[in-house]
Amino acid sequence: MPEPDRYAVFGHPIGHSRSPQIHRLFAEQTGEALVYTAQDVPPECFATALRVFRAGGGAGLNCTVPLKEQAFEAAQVLSDRARLSGAVNTLWWDRDDVLHGDNTDGVGLVRDLTVNLEVALTGKRVLLLGAGGSARGVLGPLLAERPEAIVIANRTVSRAEELARRFAALGQVAACGFAALEGCRFDVVINATSTSLQGELPPLPDDLLAPGAVCYDLMYADVPTAFVRWGLDHGAGLSVDGLGMLVEQAAEAFRIWRGVRPQTAPVIACLRR
Repeated sequence: MPEPDRYAVFGHPIGHSRSPQIHRLFAEQTGEALVYTAQDVPPECFATALRVFRAGGGAGLNCTVPLKEQAFEAAQVLSDRARLSGAVNTLWWDRDDVLHGDNTDGVGLVRDLTVNLEVALTGKRVLLLGAGGSARGVLGPLLAERPEAIVIANRTVSRAEELARRFAALGQVAACGFAALEGCRFDVVINATSTSLQGELPPLPDDLLAPGAVCYDLMYADVPTAFVRWGLDHGAGLSVDGLGMLVEQAAEAFRIWRGVRPQTAPVIACLRR
């Protein structure tokens, strides 16, 4: 019997990752033979870890914070959505040992919001907090839903402005610092910063949310993140973490790697339990 194909997630930190459990459930559901592990890879070790993983028979990788832009640079062939975002979260080698890169984050976020949570984005005012690799990965698919506008807020305003310019052809995108959010109201607020991993928050005004607004944290944890708690405390109609997005982006990566898309609802339900 041949050895099962090897996959992994690289990140730093990585101890909180649910990806190995998710892909094990996908494999059981679909009958695919694979092994999926998590590896803590600091940014300065990424290139070496990538070579070692491939030399050991690795078939594909997911990359999470803070490695998505390095994964973009490492890929020899990029999908259109990866090229646009400048960030990669899914890597795989083909039969000719060519390394391909894609970004499934945005697909995962939009599917969780619009399908699982039944949140319409069309015509809504959306605030995206952060301008790093995670924000880059979700902007294109968010704009494809035709919101009224997306505002990117970041501590370093120039990074938000660069991101707004990059995606300007796809819809109404603006950039600002956090102080400029005073007096603004949004229907959907998405936290794409990594502050939740430290139990912290971006500096947000108390009256940021429109009536019935949705707060969505791309990060996830066993207990509500600081941003999810902030949303609940400030009157959000819905305030959730990114576990559903994690499962949905993983399902898209699984489809790319294995040619079959697993069902996500039972996996999300299992993880929530």
